[in-house]
Amino acid sequence: MLFLVLARKSYLRNLQYRGAHLVHNIASAIFGFIYISIWTGIGQSHTLGEYGIDGMVAYIAFNQASLWVTTFINNGLGIQQSVRTGGIAIDLMRPVPLFYQLMCKEWGQIAYQFIYKFLPIYTLYIFVLPLQVPTSMLTFLWTAVALALAAFISICINFLIGAVALWTMESGSLFWVNYAFSMLLSGFLIPIEWLPGWLRFISHASFYPFLHYVPTRIYLGMESPWTLIGSLCWGVLLLCACLLATHLMRRRLEVQGG
Repeated sequence: MLFLVLARKSYLRNLQYRGAHLVHNIASAIFGFIYISIWTGIGQSHTLGEYGIDGMVAYIAFNQASLWVTTFINNGLGIQQSVRTGGIAIDLMRPVPLFYQLMCKEWGQIAYQFIYKFLPIYTLYIFVLPLQVPTSMLTFLWTAVALALAAFISICINFLIGAVALWTMESGSLFWVNYAFSMLLSGFLIPIEWLPGWLRFISHASFYPFLHYVPTRIYLGMESPWTLIGSLCWGVLLLCACLLATHLMRRRLEVQGG
């Protein structure tokens, strides 16, 4: 019940800014068209491997839309701001674990972004691009599972980034470092198999491929759903790290005055 209440409140809060978010959709769609144009140009003189031009168009289009589900998460889940205002003390005193509180709120925002950002951008691409769309409902189901696991991994990473603020007072820079690594190592800009050998090794040794590369490959029918075992393993590992971080945050917290 608490999960639904917190998620619903977060969802309704975002509804107040639908007009402003429309501008985000337009900008995001334009960036997608730019990336697609670049790869289409490259495809005129290169085979683009197993993807081909149509496959790369679908790859980039799906990745661009899924950014709003798997990557555009609140910076540190708002923990940094709570540390600055002192509200983190109240958050940690509540009978509900801090990670659970913030995760529920973030799922509400992700639901909003899926409906009002992912779906409109994806639909636009379907109408204006030669987009490959899965013909099997099972493919859509596994893609949805992959996106949900990717979103959970991203939530955990941002919680850990936010937790650092209790030791440094400033964790915003880590958010942008993570964002930069995500763009490079997740397969968003370029399929991982085309990265230089050493970068490809680093990517496969991290959780980043499960944010974009794996969901998109499943969407294109190029990857087995069994790949999601890696997503599950990373999700469990990061969940344990978040629970440990919450415990350490309680020990670290100092309340000045009052």
